[in-house]
Amino acid sequence: MLYLSEVLMQNHDLQSFSELLTVIDATAKSSGEIHFNIDVKPSYPDTPNNWEDRIEGAFAGVYSITV
Repeated sequence: MLYLSEVLMQNHDLQSFSELLTVIDATAKSSGEIHFNIDVKPSYPDTPNNWEDRIEGAFAGVYSITV
């Protein structure tokens, strides 16, 4: 299982929510994980209200980078 907190810790240099979506998409494709746990809320200034849906979409490979 892939955890959002692990992705954030491994990529502590990310500066925006859109960068996070790109990393989640790439991590999901390369890791082979089929389960994703959103255990923390990202604290980027551009984090949208629908952040959970957008993160799930990035993990599933169906998302838009535009916030």
